[in-house]
Amino acid sequence: MIALAIITLLFSGILTTYVQASRSAEWAGYSLAAQAIGIQQIEQARSGVWDYSIGKNELTNLSLSGWTYNLTTKVGTGYTTSVLDVPISGTNVVVVTNFVTVKTLNLTGFTNVQVQMVSVDTVWPFFTRSGTRLFTNRNASYFGPDNRDTSSL
Repeated sequence: MIALAIITLLFSGILTTYVQASRSAEWAGYSLAAQAIGIQQIEQARSGVWDYSIGKNELTNLSLSGWTYNLTTKVGTGYTTSVLDVPISGTNVVVVTNFVTVKTLNLTGFTNVQVQMVSVDTVWPFFTRSGTRLFTNRNASYFGPDNRDTSSL
């Protein structure tokens, strides 16, 4: 009887560990997929043109939902939604939201030098027995103007 109790405790511990490891691997997969979606948004901003000499700044008019740009503070915000790139079956699609902020910064110590910071907060849900929890991955990158003509600054 004692041996049966020990074996029961041993197997329940093994099963609990296996289930926890499976949940941790699932969470890591979701997190990596969300990070990739955030980086994809940064790459879309990177493909935009910001050139003083032709008066073009595509970073301030990204195609995002709810896009607003404040000319006084030089900060733009918007969001996009997409499907998390994880294996799905049926209706278990996971939708994530990218909250994008574009901010113009003046570098101190330099005259007429500006950079723009694009930050992306990717918010994604993770389903647990006790309910849904939201997690956030953040990506940020700095961009300088494309032109090489210093007389246009």
